[in-house]
Amino acid sequence: MTKTDGKETLLAWREKHISEKQLVLLLSFFVGAFAAFAAAILKTFIHLIQHFIQTYLIAGGHEWWYFFCPMIGIALAAFFVHYVVRDDISHGITKILYAISQRKAIIKAHNMWTSVVGSALTIGFGGSVGAEAPIVLTGAAIGSNLAKFFRLDQKTMMLMIGCGAAGAIGGIFEAPIAGLVFTLEVLMMDLTMASVAPLLISSVTATTISYIFTGTEPMFILHTIEPFAISRIPWYIVLGIVCGFASLYFTRGMNGLEQWFKRNIRSWGLKILVGGVTLGVLVFLFPPLYGEGYDVISQLINGESQSAIQNSPFALLGETTWIFIAYFVAIILLKIVASVATNGGGGVGGIFAPSLFMGALVGFVTARVFNIIGVSVPESNFALIGMAGLMSGVMHAPLTGIFLIAELTGGYHLFLPLMIVSVSSFLIMKLFEQHSLYAMRLAQKGELLTHNKDRSILTLLKMENVLETDLTTVSPEMTLGELVKCIATAHRNIFPVVDKQGRLCGVLLLDEVRNIMFQPRLYNRFTVNDLMTAPQAVITNAMPMEKVMETFEDTGAWNLPVVDANTKKYLGFVSKSKIFESYRHVLVHFSEE
Repeated sequence: MTKTDGKETLLAWREKHISEKQLVLLLSFFVGAFAAFAAAILKTFIHLIQHFIQTYLIAGGHEWWYFFCPMIGIALAAFFVHYVVRDDISHGITKILYAISQRKAIIKAHNMWTSVVGSALTIGFGGSVGAEAPIVLTGAAIGSNLAKFFRLDQKTMMLMIGCGAAGAIGGIFEAPIAGLVFTLEVLMMDLTMASVAPLLISSVTATTISYIFTGTEPMFILHTIEPFAISRIPWYIVLGIVCGFASLYFTRGMNGLEQWFKRNIRSWGLKILVGGVTLGVLVFLFPPLYGEGYDVISQLINGESQSAIQNSPFALLGETTWIFIAYFVAIILLKIVASVATNGGGGVGGIFAPSLFMGALVGFVTARVFNIIGVSVPESNFALIGMAGLMSGVMHAPLTGIFLIAELTGGYHLFLPLMIVSVSSFLIMKLFEQHSLYAMRLAQKGELLTHNKDRSILTLLKMENVLETDLTTVSPEMTLGELVKCIATAHRNIFPVVDKQGRLCGVLLLDEVRNIMFQPRLYNRFTVNDLMTAPQAVITNAMPMEKVMETFEDTGAWNLPVVDANTKKYLGFVSKSKIFESYRHVLVHFSEE
């Protein structure tokens, strides 16, 4: 029996014995399990590499390896991506959003393992990024490809992607509720009764398997957290505002540096060199920038902040209060540089861990400043809650920030300050940026699926599906007599005027020539060039459908010509009625449970 025959036999047996609803629940279990195994493998690889470096390279006072190790990791990851993968595997969550919005929920099969290898090499050697986005892409790819194997429809494939993402978050953080809300907030999937059960199954399954591997202790064990005090609510609001502006700096700074890196450094070899040297220098001067930074977070939330400066050259300056604060402020400002240098140089990693790291530092520094000016606040609490604040702002996901930090630390008794800071940061961020850093790249291209169903449906509509090509084209040199012959056989009352190079010159409406088309004495007097008019607007085939509808509303037109965005050649017409018809068709499918 061939492989194809075996697959067909399995699919036939499934259709006969397992309903689609049962299959979805079953697959959600396996997707969660596979995502948890992938997360365990990734964490194991990272820890093995880090253990080797700490034991055999840096131990014994050889701190200068902090300069070389990040460069080695970036180079290895870049060579792996360039020669083995031969595909872009960076910006994992952005790729998931793109797959949901534009690729019919299809994620390439190699993403089930390539992100694990690339991020393990990058982070293990000290890359200043996180492993969460790569593992979320891995989980989503597992869900997408399992759904594709069983030939499920697009909507179910989207749900399986969500299950993979929820399982990945649940598995790597041991945070089942955060896995669910992350899928709803960040991947922007609609919560329905049909989707909540599979998402929960996947997230809980992954978390349970992760417990088996690593135990049930939270990632960050708390020793010095103080109970919540109502009198500190105003200071938590201030922290939320500070986190909001720090999120704005993180988002715009990260996006701007990425764009600069792409525009100014073309050669991938030069990218490795520039990214590696930049990161090496930063890590040598500021060791907390090495790797994910979770050790530093643990120190800050447990009152061991002095440990973070010990291996730095700046420790020679002493540990006075203001030098201490300046040191951490510098790390906050330079964290985005280190992260962009890592990914821009060829490394593979996400911004999940950097946002947590930076949030802990922002919370700690804010609390330290409060204490200096005479306002007594617990620095450990502020460091913990700052993580939620920055994550909420950067990802536009306050619920994810609240539940993730509560589950990561076991700090459920701090729910109220977590909510205050997360919501404050989120609201500040929304004033300046409509979309999260993940969604910003797609939103700028009009390729983002959102919770707004009108916009989502317009995003799902494609120009090629509404383009009408049955209109009779005429040339500018054609006489009125020749035009009349064309009108006699045409099916539409609009005639696009196209020159010999295929470019649109104008449009001719039947109403404009109706009063002279039955006067033969005028047949040779007028040409199409004399009779045509300029279109009310011209649409390109690359224009997002939401922008197309805005153009229709602005012009009041019912039909508009479409040209190629690059060559400007005429392609056809699009009508408002055709868009409405397609919209209704997609809406019915989109709303089905």
